[in-house]
Amino acid sequence: MSPALPGSSDPHFSALGQPVRISGGRVPGLEGTAAYTYVAPRTMRLPVLVAVPHAGRAYPPQVVGRMRDPQAAQLRLEDRLVDRLGRAIAQATGAALLVAHAPRALLDLNRAEDDIDWDMIEGGRPEDLPSRAAAGQGGNRRARSGLGLVPRRLPGSGEIWRGRLDRSELAARISGIHHAYHDFLGSELARIRDAWGAALLIDLHSMPPLRSVEGEDSAPQIVLGDRFGASCHHGLMSGALRHLQMQGCHAVQNRPYSGGYVLDRHGEPRRGVHALQLEVCRATYLDHRLAEPGEGIAAMGTLLASLVREMGEETALLGGSDGVLQAAE
Repeated sequence: MSPALPGSSDPHFSALGQPVRISGGRVPGLEGTAAYTYVAPRTMRLPVLVAVPHAGRAYPPQVVGRMRDPQAAQLRLEDRLVDRLGRAIAQATGAALLVAHAPRALLDLNRAEDDIDWDMIEGGRPEDLPSRAAAGQGGNRRARSGLGLVPRRLPGSGEIWRGRLDRSELAARISGIHHAYHDFLGSELARIRDAWGAALLIDLHSMPPLRSVEGEDSAPQIVLGDRFGASCHHGLMSGALRHLQMQGCHAVQNRPYSGGYVLDRHGEPRRGVHALQLEVCRATYLDHRLAEPGEGIAAMGTLLASLVREMGEETALLGGSDGVLQAAE
């Protein structure tokens, strides 16, 4: 089963036999800069899409100028250089790769579009805002904590921005970044699912180093999230944990990260689309400042590629009528 990507006449598609490259959306304030880039083999070897929503580094100058401490905010908000791990995975396995260029500081792709702290928006909440969004504004925990759709503050660092954000700029970000990214991701997962019978989304992130819990000798290097079983077949999750354990990697499930909006929106196991969030400890692949590539980046890329390859094979089995995981139900 080797489905080929459709649309060879589309100008975004490269010559026959070459990887497909698609750029879409736009970063407001950076003319000609796409919000994301998608790269996939013309003939896919696995029904897997690796997405990297938080490693974007395309900062418009006017946005940087409004930051109180640009260097600190960028370092803490970005999943620093985790897109390099995504590229290593894709190159080794043939998985599709979707990388957001729009920084998390502009808009967090792992938040719902109505997860807005209206206190940071010029003019506040619109009076005609639909009741669902209004209720979310009043009671949303992430927006109140400062980490809503547009991050407002960082724990221990205070406010990120000088002044408020114009409402028209917020709308441009939602349209050019959020809608563009998620509409494309949803359609591509559906295409892969239709071709293979099942699709797997690996939502790739990085995390600050965790502390070891009582009774354990080391802290987790990887956290796998599946919204406590809601976004991914349990066999895929258990297989992933088992594979990492066999490779000597300390991995845990759902704690402290179970996934967010990306998994809620795109994970539909009953319809053949499985979604798993993968958090990698930054200390495993970055330097001691957690800012630049470290000595462990190649080894981590190899480890994650082996994990994605195995999960992709299991996902392909799930899509078949005699799938091993289905038979085990």
